Amino acid sequence: MISYSGHLRKMQVQYNGPDTPVEYCLNLYDEQGRLSHGEIALNPLLGKKLSFHYKQEIHCLACSRKTSKSFNQGHCYPCFTRLASCDKCIMSPEKCHYDQGTCREPQWGLDNCMQKHFVYLANSSGIKVGITRGSQIPTRWVDQGAVQALPVFQVSTRYYSGMVEVLYKQQVSDRTQWQRMLKGPAEPIDLKQKQAELYQLLAPQVDELIAGLGDIPEDAIVHLDNNEMVEIQYPVLEYPTKVKSFNLDKQPFFEGVLLGIKGQYLILDTGVINIRKFSGYHIELETE
Repeated sequence: MISYSGHLRKMQVQYNGPDTPVEYCLNLYDEQGRLSHGEIALNPLLGKKLSFHYKQEIHCLACSRKTSKSFNQGHCYPCFTRLASCDKCIMSPEKCHYDQGTCREPQWGLDNCMQKHFVYLANSSGIKVGITRGSQIPTRWVDQGAVQALPVFQVSTRYYSGMVEVLYKQQVSDRTQWQRMLKGPAEPIDLKQKQAELYQLLAPQVDELIAGLGDIPEDAIVHLDNNEMVEIQYPVLEYPTKVKSFNLDKQPFFEGVLLGIKGQYLILDTGVINIRKFSGYHIELETE
């Protein structure tokens, strides 16, 4: 057995096209956020036994302080209440308050929210609508376990993407049913056809939204009708028929054979674990 020790972060992904499964790496870090073991390639571990042992220690992703409880996937409480990346507008971008001068970290908001975003349709556990920064394509779709994705709007700020998303949420969900996503690949959907149907239905509301925003640049909200759909494969040997989720806070040790990786989940023959959920947790990992 090979042993690794360190603090979890979200798995790193590499998309190499529609005909090749996504490549996954698990990186473990020390208390100060420094890479402690390099990249642990996970795809070659398919079919092999893994064991996880939580060492009862969490360090904040932002400030590295020790915390007894994780907030917002790996933050201590002070950082959770202070950082712009943990504000409510991250989950609800239509509530962005940057222009009101009340952003928690104006420079962070400028660097991350006042940048080009896309509104997209994806197929993970069925059709959904979502938003992402341009720099996060296709990583965002992989992290959600989507098997198909299609950008439908390009916008100049996160706020505008949230406003468009609100309109589309009238017709399609913005949620992924993670248990369903982990039970197998979603049935194919003609996202381009669905996009055409949705835009025909929602175009008057989009036009009304743009008019209500006043004097904005012409490229602030642009409908995309000629993008190609992205298809994604995942490294999975076998999908579970029932999904049992491991919780490190309640079960600090578990093991099993790695059967697949999808989204930010490891699929073992004994259950699944959302690696991103436990960011900052100190674990010991043993592999064959």
